[in-house]
Amino acid sequence: MTEREYNECVTTYADNVYRFILKNLRHEEDARDVVQTAFEKMWRNREDVDAAKCKSYLFTVAYHQMIDHIRKVKRIQLREEFREDARIENRPANNLKKILDEALSRLGETQRSLVLLKDYEGYSYEEIGQIMNLNASQVKVYLHRARVQLKEYLVKMENVI
Repeated sequence: MTEREYNECVTTYADNVYRFILKNLRHEEDARDVVQTAFEKMWRNREDVDAAKCKSYLFTVAYHQMIDHIRKVKRIQLREEFREDARIENRPANNLKKILDEALSRLGETQRSLVLLKDYEGYSYEEIGQIMNLNASQVKVYLHRARVQLKEYLVKMENVI
């Protein structure tokens, strides 16, 4: 990959990668750090990257960086104590985005990534398999299970819009 091809890849896919990571992490600064690290790794390995496959390479690296970040955060995360009766829920009944975000947050890391890559980013099963080191059959099965979980959450009476 040449410097020009690298710059084209950054220009073309930066927003998509950032959106994918942000949807998973739900924290802007962490998402920026993960995406920046992914671009940095792609720059360092540019001689080995085929320009035609830069999108797949970039999403794969970003996905693995995100998983590493999540693991690191889980190790150092401090849990705040709270009383269940002191918890306040502020969720308007007709706020679709919040309900969808809540439904996605209830999925595991792998399932959420699969849904986002397929339904938000439009990747094929094979491309998702390459990004997440799964075969196409596993992608289909895991994606189906994730969609079933989403459906079960979204059709609950308190979430129906």
